[in-house]
Amino acid sequence: MNARILIVDDDAIVARSLAEFLASEGHDTATCSGGPDALAALDGADKAERPFQVLICDVSLPGMDGLEVLRRTALRHRVTAVLMLTGYGSIAQAVEALRLGAVDYLTKPLVDAELRAALARALRQHMLLSENASLRRRADGEAALANVLGSDPRMLKVMELVRAVAPGRTTVLMTGESGTGKSLVARAIHRAGPRRNKPFVELSCGSIPETLLESELFGHVRGAFTGAHTDKPGRFLAASGGTIFLDEINSASPGMQLKLLRVLQERKFEPVGSNTTVEVDARVLLASNQPLEALVASGQFRQDLYYRINVVAIDLPPLRDRAGDIRPLAEGFLREQSAELAKQLTGFTPAALAALCAFRYPGNVRELRNIVERAAVMAQSPTIDVDDLPPHVASPPAGMGPATLGGPWVPTPLEDAMREPERRIILSALRANGWNRQHTAEQLRINRTTLYKKMKSLGIEPERLAG
Repeated sequence: MNARILIVDDDAIVARSLAEFLASEGHDTATCSGGPDALAALDGADKAERPFQVLICDVSLPGMDGLEVLRRTALRHRVTAVLMLTGYGSIAQAVEALRLGAVDYLTKPLVDAELRAALARALRQHMLLSENASLRRRADGEAALANVLGSDPRMLKVMELVRAVAPGRTTVLMTGESGTGKSLVARAIHRAGPRRNKPFVELSCGSIPETLLESELFGHVRGAFTGAHTDKPGRFLAASGGTIFLDEINSASPGMQLKLLRVLQERKFEPVGSNTTVEVDARVLLASNQPLEALVASGQFRQDLYYRINVVAIDLPPLRDRAGDIRPLAEGFLREQSAELAKQLTGFTPAALAALCAFRYPGNVRELRNIVERAAVMAQSPTIDVDDLPPHVASPPAGMGPATLGGPWVPTPLEDAMREPERRIILSALRANGWNRQHTAEQLRINRTTLYKKMKSLGIEPERLAG
C-alpha cells in the first residue's frame, strides 16, 4: 500500500534521507522540522481531503517534543498511525509512546528492514482505524435517523439513501412538507460522511430577506453597502471543508438561483462588493418544501439549476401518512426530554397515546416533538396523561366520546373511545406496508395473530379496502 507520510525531525539531513528512502519505496512524503508545523500540516491535509496515513516523528524536537505531537495527533487525527524515532532510546520513553498510541518506537540509525516492517504495521493500523471510524460514522448517522424518522418502510428507504450518499460529495435534494425532518436528514448525511469533524452550516433561504441573502451566503467587503463597516465571511466560507445545507431553496430569487448555479458548477464566487474570486470546498445539501418541478414549469425556478441540484433526491412523506411511526417517535422524544429535564418519565397512558395517534400533525415530526416536549414539562407524574397534552391534541374528534370543543362532555367507555383511533392506526400501517400483515405487525410491535384479531374486531377487510 502506497501512503502519504509526514516526517518530523529537526535534523534536516535525517528528514531528507528518510524521505528519499520512502519515496523510493513508492510513498508520497513531506517533511517538517517541528511540532507546530507538523500539526498544521496534518490539519491542512485533512481539509484538502488528502490526509496523511502515517506520521513518523522524532521524540526530541525543539519546543513541542515528539510525545506532545503524538498526544495531539491522537486527539485530532485519530486515523493517522504514528511511528516514533529517537537517537537514544529509553524503556520509560518507549512505554509512554506506546501508551499514547504509537505503533512502534524505533531507534536511530534506522535499519531499512525494521523500518519497512514498522511501516507495514502502521499502515495496517491506519486501515483498521479508518474502517472503525467509517463504521462509527454510519452507526451514528443511522441511530440519529432512527430516533427522529421512525421505521416506516419509506423511512427505511431514506436511511438506505443516506448510507449510499454519505461517503461522497454528491449534491442531495430533499423534498417534503415543513417539519418532515429534512434538516435532520441533512445532519445525518454530514455526520455519516468523511466531513463529520468539519463545520455543518445551515441556512433557511426563506427566513432571510432577499436583499440580505447574497451577503449572508457569500459574505461582503467593507463599504459594499450601507452598514457594511467590516468585511464579513459568508456561510459558504464558514462551511469550508464541511457541509452547507440550504433549506427552502424554492424561495430563492432568480438572481440568487444563478449565483448558486455557478457555485455548484465551479465552486467559486465573489463576495458582495468585491472583484476577488473566492474558491470554496463545501458539500452542498438542499431542501424544498414545494415541488420544484411545478416551479420549473411555471418559470419560477431555473431549469438548469433544478437539473444541477436534483442529482440524488430524497422525499420525506408527511407524518399523517405513516401513523405507525407516531408511537415510537413520541417515545423516543420522551426519552430525550426525560434526560434533558432530569425527570423520570416512563411513557404514555393509553388515552394519551390514542390522542397522539389520532392527531393529523400539520407540522409533521417537528410538531410531534414540540407536543411531547410540552407534555414532558407539564407532567406531574412519570406517565404522560391526556391532560398533559395541548388542548387541540387532547380533545378527540366528534363522535369519539367527548363533544367538539366547547360542547358538553358525553361519558363514553374508554374502550369505545379508543376504537376509532386504533382502527385508523392499523389501517394506515397496513396501507403503508402494502397490506403486508407481517411487516405491519412488526411495525406496530404486536404479533401477527393479535393483528388478525384486531382487524376482525375493527371491521378491517383487506380484500375490499385494498381494491
